[in-house]
Amino acid sequence: MADTPDRDRTLPPQYDPAGEQDIYTLWERSGYFNPDKLPDAGEPYTIIMPPPNANAPLHLGHALFVTVEDIVTRYQRMRGRKALWLPGFDHAGFETQVVFEKKLDKEGRSRFGMQREEFYKEVWDFVQSNKHLSEHGLKRLGSSCDWSRAMFTLDERIVKIVYETFAMMYRDGLVYRGNRTCNWCPKHQTNLANLETKYEERTDTFYYFKYGPFTIGTARPETKFGDKYVVMHPDDERYKDYVHGQKLEIEWINGPLTATVIKDAAAEMEFGTGAMTITPWHSAVDFDIARRHNLAMEQIIDLRGKLLPIAQEFAGMKIGEARSKIVEKLKEKGLFVEEKTDYKHNVQTCYKCNTIIEPQVMPQWYMAMTKPIPSSATQDGLPAEALAKAGRPSLRDMAVAAIEKGEVEIVTERFRKVFMHWMENLEDWSISRQIWWGIPIPVKYCEDCNEIILDIEDKAAACPKCGSGKLRQDPDTFDTWFSSGQWPFAALMAQKEGQKDFETYFPTQLMETGWDILFFWVARMIMFSYYRTGKPPFAQVYLHGLVRDKDRQKMSKSKGNVVDPLGVIDTHGTDALRFALVFSTAAGNDIPLAEDKIKGMRHFANKLWNIARFVLANAEGIQIHDIEADGGTLEAFKMIGRVARLKKEVILHLDALRLHEAAQELYQFVWYEYADKYIEESKKELQDEVSKGFRQQELLQTLLELITLLHPFMPFVTETIYQEMRKRGALPIEEPEFLMIRQW
Repeated sequence: MADTPDRDRTLPPQYDPAGEQDIYTLWERSGYFNPDKLPDAGEPYTIIMPPPNANAPLHLGHALFVTVEDIVTRYQRMRGRKALWLPGFDHAGFETQVVFEKKLDKEGRSRFGMQREEFYKEVWDFVQSNKHLSEHGLKRLGSSCDWSRAMFTLDERIVKIVYETFAMMYRDGLVYRGNRTCNWCPKHQTNLANLETKYEERTDTFYYFKYGPFTIGTARPETKFGDKYVVMHPDDERYKDYVHGQKLEIEWINGPLTATVIKDAAAEMEFGTGAMTITPWHSAVDFDIARRHNLAMEQIIDLRGKLLPIAQEFAGMKIGEARSKIVEKLKEKGLFVEEKTDYKHNVQTCYKCNTIIEPQVMPQWYMAMTKPIPSSATQDGLPAEALAKAGRPSLRDMAVAAIEKGEVEIVTERFRKVFMHWMENLEDWSISRQIWWGIPIPVKYCEDCNEIILDIEDKAAACPKCGSGKLRQDPDTFDTWFSSGQWPFAALMAQKEGQKDFETYFPTQLMETGWDILFFWVARMIMFSYYRTGKPPFAQVYLHGLVRDKDRQKMSKSKGNVVDPLGVIDTHGTDALRFALVFSTAAGNDIPLAEDKIKGMRHFANKLWNIARFVLANAEGIQIHDIEADGGTLEAFKMIGRVARLKKEVILHLDALRLHEAAQELYQFVWYEYADKYIEESKKELQDEVSKGFRQQELLQTLLELITLLHPFMPFVTETIYQEMRKRGALPIEEPEFLMIRQW
């Protein structure tokens, strides 16, 4: 921008956000989003962006995280830190595959009629063609991230690091192949993470049947064909005459069978009759009981949700259609007792298609969360408390110690307690998915001797154990959380050779994300980081809440209350949306967002604009300089002192990540203290030739300080005003080219 004064130009009466993208282009061209190009930058301050889905446009949740992270990044940059905000985009395995399969369905195609390589290439092209949507949205929101360092979670450099971690964990015995109950979606044909399922309250029929001398209850009679075990609590007085292991000959759905009595504390004495039969293959609770007592398991329902031959005449039927027919058969056999049609219970479903999850026992890859890490794998720098407590700490021990020791601070005590509670009952984590879009698991199996062959370079041609060349590639991919759990260090390790980003910018300072993935993502990032680097991935965790509508209802397409952030920007401007999102929300609290609130913040942007309009119109030809040079005193410049005190308050709030309190202080001061009182008082002072010069200086200096303080929150209007001040020659030559790099 030119430095030549342009004193003839009068600012328009309203701030026009249509010029925001011109400002963003200037910022990008300046190169100052790259911390290596910042003048006189001090200590690094790093935020690794939680990568949004590369295939989808941004929603209000993204707008919130962008706002928070950009405020912090801009603040730290203006405080003289070498601020790096590293952006990225997520391949979003299951999420993206579901979207693409819907596209195929509309075209009359299915992935099951395609070769895997063909499917993968089509999805890759689909994602690459849509990736610009996310990037465009991030830029519209004012993200001052370093685009030269942007990463994609399927970048080959990231995949290489993920494979290295898997190989290390495999050799240390921390990942293993095992048969356990998994969350199987019959429609999408994959195991799902707990986060990829949801629970819905449904009202179903609950049936009671005679099972030998017992009455058992169930909402799922279709699973009961193979039930050979009847379980009761050891302390249940009603069944004290029955002993553990006792055999009973009973009549059941398909004829007589031998039932075995099992005494186990998992049986709830208060539920139903206190006696229950178990179906270990199709229930996680039943599976645990069977494993504790070494009981046999049998599959009743196939992977498509249809009954297997064990169901005899019902074989091949979908379970929904077979249920009533099975009940009729039990009635005919005199085994039906009663039914209740008002049974309310929580049903686990796929969050994408709403299909009821059918638990299945299948081989999956698991990560051991509580197993001690071999001493040979222990890294220097592991938390001392973890080492002292466990000798050889587990992944969980390291995460717990990081929080207890304060190496990682969870900003609110509420979520710190939630984190520690989750850690208490941690189970091994299933990291494999039966989908085609994602990072393939780098393992092959020998078909002759069943040897598991780790092959991260895909070069194995023969079994190292028996020499057979009959090798089968593992068809599964990693759960997206396995790769994204390594994101903070992987995104830095994967940068250009010789750039030394990992050495310079790791550990990072802040991880900002939604509270709902504290366990699923944040906890795992801490574990992976200590395991791979011996260091915490970040110093602080700031968790934001959900953006809700004005009635505090969750936004959803079905409710018709979804707000498009880019549509809001088109109407009201980016600054109005950002300030509305952050204004009244503490860390972790949900955010009610109404259009009136956004309109109010647009009025605030206009208020600031009109303040600048007044100041520049009444200080034409004046350049800011040392106030004492004109013989003025601090006493004469009371407003400058007030702004200085305001700055101290804002700094305290921002350092403590109380962004909403900083925003409120600024709003109150600018609107009521500065505009309503000080500007009005200035109109009289400016008519007095004696005091006019002092007041012009005071107006210019306080305007500059206020737009500096507001810049992290409302970057576009403040930068626009700053550039107007430069054009008019109001700024001294030592002021930087852009407000975004002006030191506080």
